[in-house]
Amino acid sequence: MAEYKKTENAKAELTCTLEGEEWQKAKDAAFKKLAAKVEIKGFRKGQAPKSLVSKYISSNEILLEAAEALAQEALNKAIDEHDVTLIDRPELKIDDLNDDKCVMTFVCPVLPDVKIGDYKKIKYKKDDVKVEDKEIDDQIADLLDRKADLELKEDGEVEDGDTTVIDYEGFLDGVAFEGGKGENYDLVIGSHSFIPGFEEQLIGMKAEETKDIDVTFPADYHAEDLKGKAAKFTVTVHEIKKKVLPELNDEFVKELKYENVNTVEELKNFTRENITKRKESDAENKAENDLMDKLAEMTEVEIPEVMVKSELDSMIQNYEQRMMQQGFSLAQFLQITNQTIDQLRESMKEDAVKRIKINLGLSEIAKKEKVEVNDEDIDAEFKKLSDMYGIETEEVKKYVPESTLKDDIRLQKTLDLLKK
Repeated sequence: MAEYKKTENAKAELTCTLEGEEWQKAKDAAFKKLAAKVEIKGFRKGQAPKSLVSKYISSNEILLEAAEALAQEALNKAIDEHDVTLIDRPELKIDDLNDDKCVMTFVCPVLPDVKIGDYKKIKYKKDDVKVEDKEIDDQIADLLDRKADLELKEDGEVEDGDTTVIDYEGFLDGVAFEGGKGENYDLVIGSHSFIPGFEEQLIGMKAEETKDIDVTFPADYHAEDLKGKAAKFTVTVHEIKKKVLPELNDEFVKELKYENVNTVEELKNFTRENITKRKESDAENKAENDLMDKLAEMTEVEIPEVMVKSELDSMIQNYEQRMMQQGFSLAQFLQITNQTIDQLRESMKEDAVKRIKINLGLSEIAKKEKVEVNDEDIDAEFKKLSDMYGIETEEVKKYVPESTLKDDIRLQKTLDLLKK
């Protein structure tokens, strides 16, 4: 049996007493472990008689070795016995250590005390969703634009919306600068992919025409040596291509190969359904975020710094993964945005604190409402993850601890309860 005592906010003590047969066995095992390392002249290592080896091993060494061997098991039992959630590594103190017993106390960083207001008054209100005909027309127009062909202009000038193939070279005070040169570059006029004023000055140029254009780099440009600088670019237009939109008819719709969508009318209905689903999802997310904002406001808690650090570590890791999906490393992102990792963490701190308050608030409500997670809930969630990632359930279990999944399910069930 272990004793549990809350000492202060986010700190508790678990005191374990090891004695009797358990303690005797631990001491015997400790002696054997230490004896195996003793070298005595005339005997092979670990083969000397116990009576002789005892002279080379102090009783204090045996007691400390036995205590260390039992510490983790004692902690695990005490945690289970008192349902303690650790938020950081505990500190071990030996209160009493002799041949008869070992008394050890674990000073544990635990979840802080939470006070929550009348959460039953929180309203979950989702905005009504409406889809206008113009939204459907705009989305289909965008689809036509993406399916458009580019037709070479034999004659004529660059117009807004045209795609140009250009060579360009930039100069500062007559000297070419690094990264300011490109050849056979496809530039869509009006895409705003170049610095302000560049694309607009190409309008009116003809194929194989060369022109000098003057621009000024923005004050917040990512390259420090170019910020706010006036530059001259020499640009040659090699080709001009205009966009030719396909005709919106049933034949075009069939070429899209959308399931059960073969006519213009069916395409409009299909588009309406997709826009409705997206708006429904946005409305649900907004209503859920509003609910959690209110929950955070009524949750009073003194959050330990270690919890903030852990949440920030997780947020940075997720942020880095999203960057990698976009082809960036975190280091590149920091360089482009001209900030340090500490500055990025600081900018995320307020959001991290808010997330922790929401999770602690939901956990407190889960206790009050006795929200339970059963085996069926866990199996269903593992199956959901299995379908999502296309791997066997047993494989998912290797990467997702059941305890973590159980906590996530409990919080989601509590959130669903609040919505009702």
